[in-house]
Amino acid sequence: MNRRAHWNRKFSAMVAGVCIATTVGTVAAQQKTAPAAASRFIQPEPIDFNDHEGWTQIFDGKTLNGWDGPSEVWHVEDGAIVGVSSDAHPSGTTNIIWQGGEVDNFRLRVEMKLEGAGANGGIQYRSKIVPPQIRQVPAERLAQMNDEQKQRVKKNQDLLLQHAKWNLTGYQADFDYNNRYTGQLYEQDSPRGIVAWRGQMVATEPNVKPRLLATLGSSDDLKSFIKPGEWNQYEIIADGHTLTHIVNGHVMAVLIDTDPKFYAAQGVLAFEIEGGGDVKISHRNIWLKKLP
Repeated sequence: MNRRAHWNRKFSAMVAGVCIATTVGTVAAQQKTAPAAASRFIQPEPIDFNDHEGWTQIFDGKTLNGWDGPSEVWHVEDGAIVGVSSDAHPSGTTNIIWQGGEVDNFRLRVEMKLEGAGANGGIQYRSKIVPPQIRQVPAERLAQMNDEQKQRVKKNQDLLLQHAKWNLTGYQADFDYNNRYTGQLYEQDSPRGIVAWRGQMVATEPNVKPRLLATLGSSDDLKSFIKPGEWNQYEIIADGHTLTHIVNGHVMAVLIDTDPKFYAAQGVLAFEIEGGGDVKISHRNIWLKKLP
């Protein structure tokens, strides 16, 4: 090989080496300075019960403006809608109804606290005002009752008639002090009664029994997230035929209701009170968000 060819070959190798080194250096620099590519797989924002963007507050925390219920049962106390009942002045089963119109597809958030071992309440939604059903006690059973028991039955019947304008039928997100039923989907004044128990996802169709689709956890495990005698965060999501109950960030019950005999697409929103002995049921921070 002559001298010129030798130096041409050596120069070409040097140029190639410089190019490779420059390329590697540039890539390395880009890797150091360029931001990491955003992942398509990201976690949702954490649960924030107090995020009210796009929500409407439907209780002013001071008055019962926009709500209607028997005045001897319901009042405002410490920023909450409070229902009370006692043996001396029983409430019977009655409600306080939101006057802002019927609800259809929505999310509702409310904090609830029940006091008194007999306390039993809940949130009525997509419900209807109906005449109360006065159930007659069979004569045989009535004959076995003492005078006090007979008076109690008569008093309950009188209260139903007295509070007839607030008597409802329809979906209820249940809540009781002993947490036997809290979280379940109950249907007030309906032959269906309990439709989705706590820990169940249930589907209903015409002319067949409700069908269990899935379990959300054991009833006892979910019960452990409920705080007796304290404030609890309750959320209802009603979206078309799918109704979901959430307590303290845990899904308690889901119903997919496609039985046209019972399914309700819209109706009134209310809070219920019932139960024996000294009972107090409180509701605060009540927010509503309409869904498409």
